[in-house]
Amino acid sequence: MSNIGLIIEERSRDIGDFLVGRLLPFRKKRMVGPFIYLDHMGPKELGPGERVDIGPHPHIGLSTLTYLLSGTIVHRDSLGSEQNITPGAVNWMTAGNGIVHSERSPEKLDDETQLMHGLQIWVALPKADEDTEPSFHHITSNELPQWQEEGVSYKLVAGEAYGRQSPVPVYSDLFLVELKNQQRASIQPGDYVKGELALYVLEGSVNACGETIEKGHLLVAKQGSDCIFELQPDSHCIMLGGEPFEEERHIYWNFVSSSKEKIEAAKEKWKKREFKEIPNDEGYIPLPGNQ
Repeated sequence: MSNIGLIIEERSRDIGDFLVGRLLPFRKKRMVGPFIYLDHMGPKELGPGERVDIGPHPHIGLSTLTYLLSGTIVHRDSLGSEQNITPGAVNWMTAGNGIVHSERSPEKLDDETQLMHGLQIWVALPKADEDTEPSFHHITSNELPQWQEEGVSYKLVAGEAYGRQSPVPVYSDLFLVELKNQQRASIQPGDYVKGELALYVLEGSVNACGETIEKGHLLVAKQGSDCIFELQPDSHCIMLGGEPFEEERHIYWNFVSSSKEKIEAAKEKWKKREFKEIPNDEGYIPLPGNQ
């Protein structure tokens, strides 16, 4: 019997200056563990005069995880943080009761060409932590656990897996692992990860339960502990998941919450320009539609 619950194909979405491949949320699977949003950015070559330019916008009730594979983005937020995001590092921003941030290409690269490629991920906060104070953390690539086993290179980006713990300060039981292999390899997460499990194929392909999961697809397993993945040569995958929440999560634009009332309050607060602003950044992305 197949252990594949669902195979989700990337769907193109416009986020302003960039087209991304959206994988979560999906109509048949809104979340995997606490992960509620997964976008694949690029790869896209930005020539002279082209840049990522996502102006100030708000979040509540979640943590954002930005993980670049190539290129550089400058993160700024209403806490006063300013950080260059570089390949292999993790930017972890917890919105809690409310934060505003922007993501832009460094001005010094405006006359150069760079290849932008990465993942933009949202992790919903547990109900008890939805109103926590906002915070920002930057974790360099060499601070993340990395190891090799039976032909597969592992990198624990966030959470706990394989008896290791990432320094990213998560709020719930989750895991996000980057996998790379050159030769054909087999992995069975088994008891090394807990909760729901999904595998996203960035490059190459993966065989599981008689199915082939091609590049640009997310496999959602029925039972994570029963999965055996056959990684084909030169594959690059992201394995993620964790324990699901008991309560439903609502999502509107950049707001996530177990409470529809909190989302409505955040919408009004943003329309009235009552969120704390980013120092020296007067940009403003209006609430979408007529809401």
